[in-house]
Amino acid sequence: MPLPEFPQQTLQSGSYPPGDIQFLLAPAQIAFTSVAEKERLIQSGEKHYSDMLSQEPSPSDKHLSLYQHAMTDFGPRLAREVTALAKGLAAQVTVRPIVLTSLVRAGVPLGVCLLHALRDMQIDAVHYGISIIRDRGLDEAALAGITRRHGSQGVVFIDGWTGKGAISRQLSASLAGRPELGSPPRLAVLADPGGCAWLSASGEDWLIPFGILGAPVSGLVSRSLWRENGFHASLFCQHLQPYDLSADFVAAVDSLRRQQRDDIPAVTPRDEEKNRLRLLSEEVINRLAERFNVHSLNHIKPGIAEATRAVMRRVPDHVLVASRQDADVALLVHLAESRGIRVEEVGSEIGAYRAVTLIKQVHKPETRQ
Repeated sequence: MPLPEFPQQTLQSGSYPPGDIQFLLAPAQIAFTSVAEKERLIQSGEKHYSDMLSQEPSPSDKHLSLYQHAMTDFGPRLAREVTALAKGLAAQVTVRPIVLTSLVRAGVPLGVCLLHALRDMQIDAVHYGISIIRDRGLDEAALAGITRRHGSQGVVFIDGWTGKGAISRQLSASLAGRPELGSPPRLAVLADPGGCAWLSASGEDWLIPFGILGAPVSGLVSRSLWRENGFHASLFCQHLQPYDLSADFVAAVDSLRRQQRDDIPAVTPRDEEKNRLRLLSEEVINRLAERFNVHSLNHIKPGIAEATRAVMRRVPDHVLVASRQDADVALLVHLAESRGIRVEEVGSEIGAYRAVTLIKQVHKPETRQ
C-alpha cells in the first residue's frame, strides 16, 4: 500500500529531479528586505533573521569561474568523501531505509549525493529536506511527518559542514529527550572543523564546492523562514534558474565517484579527534571575540564556506584568513575586496579554520540621557 502524502503543499523537489529529495517546506510569499536593513533589524532585536529574506544575487562570471575551479581541483576529493561517508552511514545505521534528512540549505547538495551513492550500493534510502533555525529550532511538523512514515531509527541528519557548532547545538536542543533519534543526534557532515558531528568525512576546513554557492546548487530553494504552524517556508528562486547547477553538480560527483578504482574505507566516529577540534574551536572563537570586542558569538562566522556565505549575505566588518596565498580562499578574498571589506592574514590564530568572517556591528544601542 502506498504511503500517505504529506498533508500540505510543499516545494516538492525544487529544481532537482523527482526522487532526489522531497523538501518539506511551504512555498513562501514574502517581500524582500535589503541586506543592510536586515542586518539592522537582526542586531536591534526587532526581527529574527528567519523572519526576513534578501533577494539572492545572481552569481557573477568570476564567482561561477571560481566554483568551476573548485570542482576541477576538489571534485575528486568530494567524490571520495561522499563514498566514505555513504559507507559509514550504511555500517552505522542498520535500519532500512536510511532516512537522509538534510538541513536546509547547506545539507541538501550533500544529501542528494549520498542518496545516489547509497542507491548505487543497493542500499534502500530516502531523502528529505527540512528546516532548522538557530534559536527557534527544528521544524517539528516536518520531522513528525518523516517519523510517522519511516519511524525514527533510520533517521540521519545531514549538513554540509560545521562552523562553531551553533546548528549542531540547536539540533541537540530540539531533540532533547528523544534518544531514538540519537544521543547526541545522528548528524553527518562532510567537514567537521568545529568537532560537533556524529559522523564526518574529515575534520578539515577545505574548499567544498557546494559551500561557495547558495540556491544555484541547492535546488533553487532559499534559506528557510520560520513558521509557527505547519512546515517552515522557503522561496523558490525563479530568478536564478539561468544559473541553476543543482543537477549538474550531482551528476559531476556521481561520475567522479563511479570512476573510482581504489577501495575507499568507510568513515567511523572519531571521538578523540572531535573533542580536540571542539576545544580548539572554542578557544579560537573566544580569543577572536576578546580581540575584536565581539558582543555576540553569532557575529563570528568560521570556516571557508561559512565565511564566504557571510560576505555574500550579511554586512561584514572584516575577514581573517590564515594565508592570503591560500588558493582555497580566493573567492572569499575576491568577494570581500570587491565590496571594500578588509582582509587580514592571521596565520595560526584561527586554529583549524582557514578563514573567518566577522560581522559588523551596525546597531548602536541607545544610551539614556
